[in-house]
Amino acid sequence: MSRSLVFTFGLFPGLALGLALGLAGSFACAQAQTWPARPVTFIVSQAAGSSPDVMARLVAARLEKILGQGVVIDNKPGAGNVIGAQAAARAAPDGYSFFFATSASLANNPFMMKKLPYDPVKDFTPVALITRSNQLIVVHKDAAAKSLAELIAFDKTQPGKYSLAVDGPRNLAGVTAQALNFMAGTKFVMVPYANINSGVQDVLTGRAEVGIFSISIIEAHVRAGSVRALAVAADKRVSALPEVPAAAETIPGFDFSGWFMLMAPAGAPRDIVGKMNAALDEALKDAQVREMAPKLGYELDPRSVGTPEEAAAFLNRQLAFWEKTTKELGIEPE
Repeated sequence: MSRSLVFTFGLFPGLALGLALGLAGSFACAQAQTWPARPVTFIVSQAAGSSPDVMARLVAARLEKILGQGVVIDNKPGAGNVIGAQAAARAAPDGYSFFFATSASLANNPFMMKKLPYDPVKDFTPVALITRSNQLIVVHKDAAAKSLAELIAFDKTQPGKYSLAVDGPRNLAGVTAQALNFMAGTKFVMVPYANINSGVQDVLTGRAEVGIFSISIIEAHVRAGSVRALAVAADKRVSALPEVPAAAETIPGFDFSGWFMLMAPAGAPRDIVGKMNAALDEALKDAQVREMAPKLGYELDPRSVGTPEEAAAFLNRQLAFWEKTTKELGIEPE
């Protein structure tokens, strides 16, 4: 830089700042115009073969054709989604790293853990709400209850008789079970399983009378007639099992569906966030994705993924819901 320019900047520091900001803006604009120039990474906070991993790979396969670049799935499981979420929060905000986030990582963990090493609002920029992942309330095929209302009525005649299989007391199914007791006035005995497949087997054999499982895990057993689905643990029926009532039809306001959202690290260029949002919208309208997602237990919005702003508003509503729910249920962060 010439001495005259240095002298000018010394006299007019605002000019130097303005030029610097202008150059930064020009760089970000150029970056967005050429994006993606290399493969994009989706960080998944659960293991390969898990529910979010399966959906992430289904979406990634279609996105590769749309973006003209590879979409790499980087599984970082462990610590209740914390390892993956923390890695995504610390990733460079350059539009090449995204977090394929679960509802547990963004909305549940802030109220379950005392020292969460990331902030779901401050550390991320929402890109799009991708899909909902619903749960089913099921009973053994020979159970007397033919509906959720009957199951509730039976429990009230013999409080504490029925055991309810879940994958953990503080996971989505466990909180759903506690909410069921709270909102329906029942006293189901929650039995957490370290291996959810063991919980499924216990309901199949009748050792556990009731279970709450994700549709992706239990749907095949429902269709085979091995268990009876009484309700979707949500406020709406799902397209995969339209004959199964929503729990909210019996318990007004009952809605404990999971969901997946794509997030970028905070500070990611807005134009790139917009481009990824548009690419996701196209990917989720793909006929094959529309066919496969419901079979895997995922519910897609029939219209579009919505805007990043709508995704942010949804996240804020979910955070408010989980704050209220954990207080009502007396769940304290650990």
